[in-house]
Amino acid sequence: MAKKKVDPVISKVMIEEGQSHETRKVIFEQLEKMLGRPVVALFTSFRYPVMIEDTDADMLEGILQKIDLSDGLALVINSPGGDGLAAERIINICRSYSNTGEFWTIIPGKAKSAATMICFGSSKIIMGSTSELGPIDPQLTITGGGARKRFSAYNIIKSYENLFTRAVKEKGNLEPYLQQLGNYDEREIEEFRAALSLSEDIAVRTLASGMMKGESERDIKGKIKIFLSPERTKTHGRPIYKDEASSCGLIIETINVRDNLWESIYELYIRTNNFVLSKTSKCIESKDQAFYVGIREDKNE
Repeated sequence: MAKKKVDPVISKVMIEEGQSHETRKVIFEQLEKMLGRPVVALFTSFRYPVMIEDTDADMLEGILQKIDLSDGLALVINSPGGDGLAAERIINICRSYSNTGEFWTIIPGKAKSAATMICFGSSKIIMGSTSELGPIDPQLTITGGGARKRFSAYNIIKSYENLFTRAVKEKGNLEPYLQQLGNYDEREIEEFRAALSLSEDIAVRTLASGMMKGESERDIKGKIKIFLSPERTKTHGRPIYKDEASSCGLIIETINVRDNLWESIYELYIRTNNFVLSKTSKCIESKDQAFYVGIREDKNE
């Protein structure tokens, strides 16, 4: 009788400690059976200063080239966001490689900012009661005095315009207003306006060619207003949950957090998120291939 081949215990322990691709492969296989289509994960770290960018689109395309996408694609995404143009590219790549011309997005945790924009490009967004989307207005990181501060482009523009309006209406001493206005650069304000307009344009056009096809750009803009500025959310990081997202006209499929499907999604989330919080900063992978971006150096396997 042939002896069953068993991997040495030390090999199993080393795989678990390193949180390698093998520790998540079986979950991808489970999800693909449940969803009836291939599954790819795109995770970027909430701990390290990384963002969704062009190279992520390249890595994702490299993986999609090797997958049979006859039945479409499901993209599991967890990220604080990044470059809007990269998000637009990722949407185009997913749609182009999928034989159905569309893709699903699954949010196991948080898909914020540019990650929310990627979700806008899908034909439906799969969420649990704890899943989070967020506003897509551009954020700026300003470094000074040894500290890094983040500001909303929308709020900077609004504060400048309010200050300017008050200065124009002032009948008395203009000096306090002029001093404050001296802190702004009109050229930068125009760049911020352009960035805000670009983010809005990508979101509206993406939805108009996807889950809100047939609706006017004006109507779409009105429906997703909560995503376009922090006026209602008050801050860029505030969550937009499934019910509010659905009320905006987005196609949301809700999964009960006690459902077997959600348990598999959640396990993939916990394992992959832990990986990008401790071992690397980015992870884009399928059941057969994986690309990682290290904390200090790039890696791929």
